[in-house]
Amino acid sequence: MGTPAPAIGIDLGTTYSCVAVLQHGKIEIIANDQGNRITPSYVGFSHDEGLLTGEAAKNQAVRNVTNTIYDVKRLMGREFNDTTVQGDMKHWPFQVINHENKPKIKVDFQGTNKMFLPEEISAKILQKMKATAEAYLGKTIRKAVITVPAYFNDSQRRATKDAGIICGLNVLRIINEPTAAGFAYGLENQRTGKQTVLIFDLGGGTFDVSILTIQQGSFEVISTAGDTHLGGEDFDNRMVDHFVREFQRKYGRDISQNWRARRRLQTQCELAKRTLSSTTMAEIKIDALCDGIDFHSQISRARFEELNIDFFQKAMALVEKAIQDANIHKSQIDQVILVGGSSRIPKVQRMLEALFFGKTLNKSVNPDEAVAYGAAVQAAILNGDKSNIVRDLVLKDVTPLSLGIMVGYEKRMAVVIKRNTSIPARITDGFTTVEDYQTELCFKVFEGEYTETKYNHLLGQFTLTNVPSAPAGVAKVDVTFDIDNDGILNVTAVERLTGNSNQISIKRDEGRLTQEQISRMVQDAERCLKSVVL
Repeated sequence: MGTPAPAIGIDLGTTYSCVAVLQHGKIEIIANDQGNRITPSYVGFSHDEGLLTGEAAKNQAVRNVTNTIYDVKRLMGREFNDTTVQGDMKHWPFQVINHENKPKIKVDFQGTNKMFLPEEISAKILQKMKATAEAYLGKTIRKAVITVPAYFNDSQRRATKDAGIICGLNVLRIINEPTAAGFAYGLENQRTGKQTVLIFDLGGGTFDVSILTIQQGSFEVISTAGDTHLGGEDFDNRMVDHFVREFQRKYGRDISQNWRARRRLQTQCELAKRTLSSTTMAEIKIDALCDGIDFHSQISRARFEELNIDFFQKAMALVEKAIQDANIHKSQIDQVILVGGSSRIPKVQRMLEALFFGKTLNKSVNPDEAVAYGAAVQAAILNGDKSNIVRDLVLKDVTPLSLGIMVGYEKRMAVVIKRNTSIPARITDGFTTVEDYQTELCFKVFEGEYTETKYNHLLGQFTLTNVPSAPAGVAKVDVTFDIDNDGILNVTAVERLTGNSNQISIKRDEGRLTQEQISRMVQDAERCLKSVVL
């Protein structure tokens, strides 16, 4: 009987994913079957080749634009009517439809119309990462830690966990991407004494900034801020729109809805963006872009920066917010650590340096691999690995958003757990009736930072019945918010006099998958594997 299979760490990214493992006392980033250490987060449904993932899916995107899915992380845990979903749909060639206010992706797969929830598509990307690890390790992998943006809300975290379950993984924990990157930095740069570090994580679709203290193997997050809809894809889209307008000016052709042309243009814009990180000018050359017209153009680094300056400024404002929330001064930050592919953009780096009075930015971790590295560290810890590298590590993370319930006729949010509270956390607060002889209390649970609940995010609701009939304000109810290491919430209400209670594990019944749905999707995923090209 051989040694048991290790647990793996997976960075499930918007544009690229990465998998790592602790083996032989060190963290290893696992290359895929193409020899690449990061894998495109693409899923393709091909008439001739079956189900494709990773490079195979991305490489055929131009000739199969409506059936090649990417950016699915931007749909995870969101409702169809979400303004960000509606905005993203304008840039996607694939079809997203409304199914009971959930976004579903519609594809033509080998002559049959099929619909998939975002969790199912993400599960196929996770399956690719799982298979990559299994091919390298020669063992069946069952356990994993999966990362999410620090600013992912409860339903987005649960959707990510569901995706892992669908592809056959026991998800040991969901951890925040910048926290994972902090692990990578701390283990590669071990020093005596206490360090305060800022993780600046600008990826393909999301942005996070977290401030951590690191001391003798203890990693404690003290604040976090971010935007789950800010990253390299947005910069690409601004360039695409720029060239769509230029093409129309030059040739009188509107290619904004020509998805094959847009896909080819997007590929070139992504390459140009990367080129502009090392040179000041990039060329766009596409033969027969539309109606046989060859399109040749250029874009300067200055023009690229001008197109995206509002995004960059937003990122800097969020850095300032994280520092303010941490209640420290910029000068107390020992290291500013760059993570995520988009952190390579020179303008972003210059703005960040200026924000910290000319401080040299720390580029010691691989921006594409640091998150998977940290996830593998956490996976090893949770799997009981006793290697020296992880033996004495302790992680303390925080909840990114305030959590509370709606109170009063004015529908205010009474905060029970403030944002940036260390997790796990268990906090109890007292509430009472607002009407005379009220025998039921409905608790609506929200997350967000606004005073009025209509601007916050409803997580779920439940009713406490058999409340003693009495004048308003007499009955007393203790409400306990219990948030676990995954950042997932349970809420309990107990009436003090009778001990009558009710509780909810926030499942967002209108948004999250039922156990029956997950079981069906597991079976569907297993069937799909028979036609998959990994």
